[in-house]
Amino acid sequence: MGFLKMLLGLFLIAVIAVFAFVNNDLATFNLWPFYLEITVSLSVAIVFFIAFGFVWGKLFTWMSYAPIRKALRQQKKQYKKLNKEQQKLVKEMEGLHSNIETLKEQQPKKPGLMSRIKGFFQRKAAQKENKE
Repeated sequence: MGFLKMLLGLFLIAVIAVFAFVNNDLATFNLWPFYLEITVSLSVAIVFFIAFGFVWGKLFTWMSYAPIRKALRQQKKQYKKLNKEQQKLVKEMEGLHSNIETLKEQQPKKPGLMSRIKGFFQRKAAQKENKE
């Protein structure tokens, strides 16, 4: 896309340059509020007004995108803030995971199912002996 824009831009510049330099007569411009007259070559005036229009258009476009640039700056700032908070929470979560692991290691092991069953029957046998 960039190549196509450049190609079209070069074509437009060539057409404007040919048009400007073919019209090489003198032109007089009156600057109304100041009562000032300027006489310049028409080719210079054409190139000047096209360049002025280009700069004016770029400035207007830049100013019209100011709210979008402001919102983008705010989003970047919020992104950095949230990223720092996420990193802090990840560290805290890692600490909690390590605490859980140490607590699991410190807890006494529960007897398995087979040892529970054996213990149940041993208690029953002990109760029968005590009754006799």
